[in-house]
Amino acid sequence: MTARAFKIEQLIQLLAKMPGLGPRSARRAVLQIIKKRESYMLPLAALIREVADQIKTCRVCGNLDVTSPCHICQDPKRDTATVCVVENVSDLWALERAASYKGLYHVLGGTLSAIQGTRPEDLNIKTLIERASGGDVGEIIMATNATVDGQTTAHYIIERLKGVSVKITAIAHGVPVGGELDYLDDGTLSAALKDRKPY
Repeated sequence: MTARAFKIEQLIQLLAKMPGLGPRSARRAVLQIIKKRESYMLPLAALIREVADQIKTCRVCGNLDVTSPCHICQDPKRDTATVCVVENVSDLWALERAASYKGLYHVLGGTLSAIQGTRPEDLNIKTLIERASGGDVGEIIMATNATVDGQTTAHYIIERLKGVSVKITAIAHGVPVGGELDYLDDGTLSAALKDRKPY
């Protein structure tokens, strides 16, 4: 294998590690990028470098943006008294796509998991408790996924919030058990948010 072919194979293997892309899909994507060098490859390479240099984790909610606080936390039209707790940034983006929620967010950065060894101190839970205890938050919406780890994490947070004067609700689980927010359609997400109930 030539050095050039090896580099192309490296690119295919790297793309194949991305969620939703296997070796075949990665190979097709790489071929398309190479064929359209001027319109795909060069702009993509430049944009990836630019994003890598500028991307920040929001110090308030954990979202990814080019500013910290992020554009959501800085938006004066947002309901600052409501905080929706999600596992990952992809879940935040899914809820934003549904365009039916106008409050703020809190990204945990994962879920508690005995199998993976994820403990409370590994997640963004302490800062959530601090936000809830600060007096500005009136409602916490638990929007963790309907998985065992997601629900375990939600129950742990609810226990930690006992004694804090804040209303706790959960999104309605028309979200299927075992389902993840990022894979749901916008209508299901909107309905789940509107039909939230006390925990």
